[in-house]
Amino acid sequence: MNTIMRKSMLSVAGLAFAGGVFAGPIAAHANPVDAKPVAVAVQSAAPKPQGEQSHISLNDEQTANVKAIIAATKKAGLPERAAVISIATSLQESKLENLGHLGDRNDHDSLGLFQQRPTTGWGTPEQITDPEYSTTAFLKGLKQVDGWQDMALTDAAQTVQVSAYPDAYAQWEQQATDLVAQHWNS
Repeated sequence: MNTIMRKSMLSVAGLAFAGGVFAGPIAAHANPVDAKPVAVAVQSAAPKPQGEQSHISLNDEQTANVKAIIAATKKAGLPERAAVISIATSLQESKLENLGHLGDRNDHDSLGLFQQRPTTGWGTPEQITDPEYSTTAFLKGLKQVDGWQDMALTDAAQTVQVSAYPDAYAQWEQQATDLVAQHWNS
């Protein structure tokens, strides 16, 4: 839960407690017919997706890659939000396909689920095309981003990936969130 949310909830709880302490004796003599319930709005801990959302249907290979990303996230001891960011990043970079060298269509020497490059230190081609390794490498970069847990998904992903299209990650947040909800406990 982020700090602002936690402080807001504690403030509401504190006001409710203080109201009970100070109004308790008065409330005991109030007419119960006049009592009306009060609604309190509580924000969700997960941020809402930004902008228009994209969605693709997944085949068995893509679903297996979702599960591999979630398994690597759990193995790294990170929360579901890290898996959401990872899956959204992979949806943007490769549509969750473990891409090898694409010849003339290749972006430099980018490979794998996250389009990581051997020449920029992500690992060997064999490592980068291993879903567990590439996810762990992405998560290692994510953990180095101060406050990634509370950042907009696209900002966290861009800080790790340094893409030419930094806002493109946001469009996959809803599908990534749904995929994590579907497969986190499976």
